[in-house]
Amino acid sequence: MPAKPTRSNLPGLPTRHNRRRLRTRIVLSFFLLGLGLTMLFAYATNEVRVRIESSLIEDALNNNIDEYARRWYAATDKKDVGAPYQQMYGKVVGKDKFESLKVEQPDWYRLGDGIHTISGNNVDGSAFSYKLAVRKTPEEWFFFAYDTSRAARGEQKIKYVLWESIAIFGLLSLLLGWWSASRVMRPVSDLVGLLRRRSSGHDDNRAFAPHFADDEVGELARALDDYSDRINDAALRDREFNADVSHELRTPLAVIRSTVELMLEQPDLGDKMRERILRIQRAQEGGTAITETLLLLSREERVRGDTSVARVAEQLLEAQRLQQRRGKQLDLRMEGNTALMVDAPEATVNVALGNLIANAVRYTDSGSVIVRLDSDSVDVIDTGRGLSDEDEQRMMERGYRGNASSNTKGAGIGLAIVNRICALYGWQMQVQPRRDGTVGTVATLRFSALR
Repeated sequence: MPAKPTRSNLPGLPTRHNRRRLRTRIVLSFFLLGLGLTMLFAYATNEVRVRIESSLIEDALNNNIDEYARRWYAATDKKDVGAPYQQMYGKVVGKDKFESLKVEQPDWYRLGDGIHTISGNNVDGSAFSYKLAVRKTPEEWFFFAYDTSRAARGEQKIKYVLWESIAIFGLLSLLLGWWSASRVMRPVSDLVGLLRRRSSGHDDNRAFAPHFADDEVGELARALDDYSDRINDAALRDREFNADVSHELRTPLAVIRSTVELMLEQPDLGDKMRERILRIQRAQEGGTAITETLLLLSREERVRGDTSVARVAEQLLEAQRLQQRRGKQLDLRMEGNTALMVDAPEATVNVALGNLIANAVRYTDSGSVIVRLDSDSVDVIDTGRGLSDEDEQRMMERGYRGNASSNTKGAGIGLAIVNRICALYGWQMQVQPRRDGTVGTVATLRFSALR
């Protein structure tokens, strides 16, 4: 049977497995938003700290190197001139030692006036970093260094704290997202629960809207109520129409039946006339069966019964034999388990099996139509025109007529009716090409409730 229309085969709609659940998307959105804001805040905090710290150190170096130079010029004993603050080191190189500085500290020698950042490793492998202020005059070169190693260690600690903050706030965002999603999705979950209860038959047709607030979910509930009311009204009209039609048809069918029975009792009835009257009788019986079956389908009423499938099949085959006396000649026969019984009214089995047999006869020009009874199923096997790939996919569509039906009569609703009967009684129907190398079709009707 072809698959029913779903989200996966409707154009323009994403498939379900490609979409996360709404609750998951809300939680993920909160988490990513919180994590992103926290990381942005941490980056901005660290960047501001670095800039402020660098600016303060440079201002301090500029002020202190000037102070250091002033003290050096004012002091009579140059050895007593020291750095004004801790973590600072000052050095003055006279003109006569410029070349010595080039050998001892070539990196200082090449530096111009200003603030410079110098880092590297000591002989023992430990790291060092400092900022160096340089002032060069024709007579003396002033160097003033600020040890930034402690600041670097502090910066590392701050980075650790910021990363911990990112993790903590990310977790808080996740928890907040989960809590918010639960609050937001609770009305939606309640609405889904009510829909499931109604679809399973555990709830009546009370309105959804009174259960929800006047918000988006409440608006959706009201729309569902309106849609449900329209469907219920349409279903009620459909049931009433089918019941009225079935009731109105029963009277003329009963009249036809009684008239046929009276005509068959005539002693001077000729063979040709008797055959015609029997055809009328079979048409009346078929009309009665389809009327009763359509009434059951409209009510969705599963009536019990105790029907011999073999007896129904033999009656249907005999009817087809009588119709073929002036037309094509087919080998119509039944074989297999003649004791097969099914828990359904005879009229329902007649309509379901009759459609399969009628289709097999209609599309078979020569050869045979075999009704094979199994322990729990019926196979209608023909040597007809077979099925195309399109036929096999669309066979159950209402109104569809196969590629081989151009020269035959029919509206394409027979298998659709059989499909509805199967859905009502829990049976299964399958129509497929023959697999034994012979051109033809196999229609299988499998019963789930046997007696």
